[in-house]
Amino acid sequence: MKILNFGSLNRDLVYTVDHAVRPGETISSGSMEPFCGGKGLNQSLALARAGAEVYHAGCIGSDGSDLLRLLQDSGVDTRYIRRVDGPSGHAIIQVDGRGQNSILLFGGANRRIPPEAVEDALRDFGEGDWLVLQNEINGIPRIMERAHDRGMRIILNPSPFDGDIAAYPLEKVSWFVLNEIEGEALTGEGEPTAILRAAAKRFPGAKILLTLGKRGAMAAEGAAVYTHPIFPTPVRDTTAAGDTFLGYFFALLEELGPQEALRWASAASALAVSVKGAANSIPRRREVADFLAQPLC
Repeated sequence: MKILNFGSLNRDLVYTVDHAVRPGETISSGSMEPFCGGKGLNQSLALARAGAEVYHAGCIGSDGSDLLRLLQDSGVDTRYIRRVDGPSGHAIIQVDGRGQNSILLFGGANRRIPPEAVEDALRDFGEGDWLVLQNEINGIPRIMERAHDRGMRIILNPSPFDGDIAAYPLEKVSWFVLNEIEGEALTGEGEPTAILRAAAKRFPGAKILLTLGKRGAMAAEGAAVYTHPIFPTPVRDTTAAGDTFLGYFFALLEELGPQEALRWASAASALAVSVKGAANSIPRRREVADFLAQPLC
């Protein structure tokens, strides 16, 4: 099994604040730290650090060498990443005293993926391979269509959720990865069980991974529903928690099954929120194994 993540690569600036800035307000930050990030990069790192064979496709600008190097150092194959003119993707992230974040995105190179880059990447993948997508790059409908034609299984994390998603060929998705807000936007339902039920009715061929913050996570495969609570840990920064969860779940799904994959993903995301930053907070598999070996886990 090979996993191709066609996703975003960002340079993050993380500001520590008392609270997220409000309209018309000017506040001072306690600190500013640069990190590598982007949902695509974070998810590739999590997949690779969990032990999966991962290839990343996407675009960086002239300022993206550190993004490329970080992926390579974590075992991600970067042969499908292209350089384009202009800056790489960029995010301004505010992290408050509770570890909650607010994010402003600039797409940059992530929104300049040429059609030929899609063809060049997908020609090396086929039946049974996985494609991971988020909503931070351009050309997603084309990527989905081409991947489906090649027999790939599509994992879609529709974040950030916007009006474009309704026009995507969602019937081709094998797994939706949603938080509660995205689940409600997709289905019109707000309660977790209702979200799963409505999603299954609308997309009968798809499975659902639903993250619920402090209430844990759920995975639905047809009539089977699996749940797992969170592992309580001190929260410093939630920025990469969902990406870490996705990466660990799908890296271990076929090896361990959905229930155990949920347990590992929950442990990995618990470790991630205890560290400030995005990419640097994603644990390696040995760290997660050690965490789970503790008596309370």
